[in-house]
Amino acid sequence: MIVAETPRLIISTFTTADAPFLISLLNTPSYLKYVGDKNIKTLTAAKNHIKERHLKSYKEHGFGFYKLQLKTTQETIGSCGLARRAELDHVDLGFAFLPEHEGHGYGHEASLKIMQLAKTQFNLKKLVAITLPTNQNSIKLITKLGFALEKKVKPFEDDEELLLFAKTL
Repeated sequence: MIVAETPRLIISTFTTADAPFLISLLNTPSYLKYVGDKNIKTLTAAKNHIKERHLKSYKEHGFGFYKLQLKTTQETIGSCGLARRAELDHVDLGFAFLPEHEGHGYGHEASLKIMQLAKTQFNLKKLVAITLPTNQNSIKLITKLGFALEKKVKPFEDDEELLLFAKTL
């Protein structure tokens, strides 16, 4: 289902038919380095991930992560969206792209639209974004979107220190 469009992108909900794309995305070198290995290597694991994460989030919260497709070719190039995480006080904005589609402004374009939906459709007042201190590309995009560094956090069991940025909507 299409959620929104930008000048270059179609933003839509994930379905289990997107399992092959998800395998590719979650196993890119940058995803593995900066987000971690989710152990999604098979179609079954990818379909289960979509059901347990994406579809569950749409049902429970009304939002989640969305697939991003180029309007010109319908090619799926990445994901951007919102996550309500028990470990964080506010909803988290996140994004990930296939390597060949990084650095073309798609993250900025998609994130701006997702932030607009967060405010107008989901009535959120504040968003956060978390990243590793070494992920300079992510930090650059997060700050370009108007987020400000708030603090360092260790929200997950891996005890890895992350930077938490925040933005009032």
